[in-house]
Amino acid sequence: MKEPGHSPISSGCIAVCQAFIAAINRHSLEELGALMSGDHVFVDPQGRAATGRDAMLSSWAAYFGMFPDFEIKADTIFAEGNTVALFGRTSGTFNGKRGPVPEARITMPAAWRATVAEGKIKVWQVYADWSEGVKIIERENQKG
Repeated sequence: MKEPGHSPISSGCIAVCQAFIAAINRHSLEELGALMSGDHVFVDPQGRAATGRDAMLSSWAAYFGMFPDFEIKADTIFAEGNTVALFGRTSGTFNGKRGPVPEARITMPAAWRATVAEGKIKVWQVYADWSEGVKIIERENQKG
């Protein structure tokens, strides 16, 4: 049995995922677009899928507006072939009616599953419990 993360294919896929996270953390739509396949699929924590690089770039732009300091930190990464699993946390401050105030900071554990094809992210799936985040967003949208 091969150990995950040690083949040249897996190592290259890990590097693509690390570059994707770095682009997210820089909020660089140009870099994200360069790292997504044309038929890129994003799957959110509720299992809803969105397809297409252009659609996702618009979604990322809106998300960065909602969370101007959004970031991902992946502490643990495993890979087998072209599938990569990442574990860590995500955080950001919701930009609600009062702006990005400290009380609107959301931090949560998260995991991601990526499929890499030809050096691009083909599938990016997020696993996280957004229940506390939803409460903060609802609260901040009601304040004024």
